[in-house]
Order: sequence, then structure tokens, then C-alpha cells
Amino acid sequence: MTIMKKLLTSAIASTMLVGGAHAAISDNMVKIGYLADMSGTYRDFAGPNGEVALKMAIEDFGGTVNGAKIEVISSDDRNSPDVASSTARRWVENDNVDLIAGLVASSVVLAVIDILEENGKLGIVSGSASSSITNEHCTPNHIHYVYDTYPLANGTASAIVKEGGKKWFILAADYAFGQSLEADVTKVVEANGGEIIGSIRHPFPTPDFSSFILQAQGSGADVVALANAGADTTNAITTASEFGLTQSGQTLAALVLFLTDVHALGVEAAQGIQLTTGWYWDMNADARAWSDRFMEKTGVRPTMIHAGIYSSTIQYLNAVKATDSDEAQTVRKQMMATPINDMFATNGRIREDGRMVHDMYLAQVKTPAESTNEWDLYNIVRTIPAEEAFRPLSESQCPLITGK
Repeated sequence: MTIMKKLLTSAIASTMLVGGAHAAISDNMVKIGYLADMSGTYRDFAGPNGEVALKMAIEDFGGTVNGAKIEVISSDDRNSPDVASSTARRWVENDNVDLIAGLVASSVVLAVIDILEENGKLGIVSGSASSSITNEHCTPNHIHYVYDTYPLANGTASAIVKEGGKKWFILAADYAFGQSLEADVTKVVEANGGEIIGSIRHPFPTPDFSSFILQAQGSGADVVALANAGADTTNAITTASEFGLTQSGQTLAALVLFLTDVHALGVEAAQGIQLTTGWYWDMNADARAWSDRFMEKTGVRPTMIHAGIYSSTIQYLNAVKATDSDEAQTVRKQMMATPINDMFATNGRIREDGRMVHDMYLAQVKTPAESTNEWDLYNIVRTIPAEEAFRPLSESQCPLITGK
């Protein structure tokens, strides 16, 4: 079904609801499927602990909504679009799953959102970074919640160029996420007076970055930018350290760096790296209180993705409660109408393209002298307001915005 036909069908359905037919929770149950990388490259910053965050939200909500039980099932997508597609199709067509949550690798997301649209179900993307998910690949059946490549590029790249890093070499993961981040970074660097003097794409995942780092080191660039994530990023940073990249005068820019990555690297190796994040566990009292509860359950501090999964699940359940419905368009419309200010987001709202916009933050990894414990890792340098952080709708290629 095309997007425009989908919108027409949704409009008719909404009219019927308003006109008299009462929305109801199907099967007297709200069923959520958590689909993520549970064992591979992206395990630590989303993975099993993302499911913990989701279940914390359900527990805090009371375990039921308007008398209907809330049930969770989960699966490891193994970063495979084929595995994710078969799982998502089985869930929505046979297992009565109302919402698919998690969703990390962009290749997985792009496969799953087609199935959601075909079947009139809803997805909330919390782990994936590609800005195309609510740009050219937007649908009326998914929401992109935590972050994407646009603010990551705007925050980190613009700051480094303004500090004098004019010549850039980009090392990108060779799939939708890396390509999207490379494009966004290129735009920001050039808009701020810098230039891209070279780039190379590496397979996903990559255990050995030696040849890639050597090419970057020999490029003559001021800045070597890593447009990858998870174990790929930490492996690349470790290799760069072994090869003395920063000691030779180049700046290493990790464009997607998570708390778990910095923790794994240690402040000795990661100190001084600037990054953009959507949330930090120690940024305010509400964040600390929730993070303490999360750590009691998991033994680790949460990433912005863990916090975003909790927040988005609460927002979803609030919308189901308010509408007494788990129908995708009814719930999505209610979520769009509800401002988001909680332990995760400040000035949050869900736009027509499905992008949840909120304040983002430029952070810098602390020095060993500054860090007081193993998770005391960031200084928040500045707040990037929501309207500045995310791609403006005036630049959108989303068919829901352009009508094309």
C-alpha cells in the first residue's frame, strides 16, 4: 500500500472513530516485540539492557493499561535484515504484536518499517542513527525517537571545524547508517568552511582497522572522523591509538560514541573526545534517580538508547491509555499531540514525519583527573536546542511532508 493510500485509509478510520465507533484495545492485550542486536556489534549500547529498560517502563506503568495486560516478547535480529524481516512478519501477522520497539541497525530498520506499513502496525525506532528513517524513508507507521545522524553531525562536526579542524577524512561503515552519517557530516563540514579531502568505507562489522587507519593517517587530514558505531568505533579508536594518530597531530572525531564505548575504552584512551549525545545519566536529578534504578538491575549505567526506550514506552502506553486503543494511527496521533518532558527529554515532541525532536548535548570525555568513578565520564559542554539539533521540515524529503 502506498503512503498516500495509507494516509487516506487512516483518515477514514479516524473519522469513523470520532463519528461514533469506540476505539478498543485488541484482544484485551497490548503486545510489544523488542527486536535488537542482542549478541553482536551493537549489543552493549542497546541489546538485552534495552529490554530491561522497556520492562522497567511497563512495571512503572503498572503492568496493565485500561485493564488490558501488557506483554513483551523479544528476539535477536543478529543485525540481519532477513532475520529481522521474518521475525517482524511473524510477530505482526501471527502473534498479534501491536508495537515493535528497539530497532538498532539501520538496514534492519528499513526492512522492518515496510512490514509495519503493510500490516498497519506501529514501530518506535530507538537504536538506529540514520536520519533517512524519517526523511526519504518515513512512513506513517513508525517513530524515530532518540537521535539520528543529523544532530550528531551538527553538534560534533560543526564544533570541531569552528575550532580549526578544516580538512577531514571520513571512515564510514558501508551500509545505510554510515552512508547517511557521511553525507550529513560532509554537508556540515562544508557549510562551516571545511573540506572533505578523502573518505573510505569499511565492511560491517570490521575486526581489523589497521589498513583503514593507515590510509587516514597518510591523508594529511586535520580530522579523522569515524562514521561507525559500537565495537567498530572502539576497535577503530584503539587502532588509532596504537598507530599514534592523535600523537601525530590529527584530531580523532568519533561521531557516534556511546557511554558504554567510552567506559570500555577508559578515560585514559578516550579523554578529550567530543561527542553529541541525546542524554547523559548524570545530567540532572531525574536522570540520576532513574539511572540508579537501572544500574541496580543491570550493573551498568544506561546509554541514551536505554533511557529513550524507557521514555518512548511510557509515552506509547500513555497514548494507548488516553485513546483506549492500540490501533497504530490512533496511538501515533495521540503521541504526536503530547509534549514530552520526562527523565529523558526536554522540549520533546513528535513531528509529522515521525521524528521525535528534543534538546541534544555536546559533551566532552573527562580526563582521568576529572573523573571520580568509572562511570563519571562526560562534561556537558553545551545544550543544542531541539529546533537547532534536528533537520528542519523545510529540508525534508519525507512524503508525509512533501505530499510526493
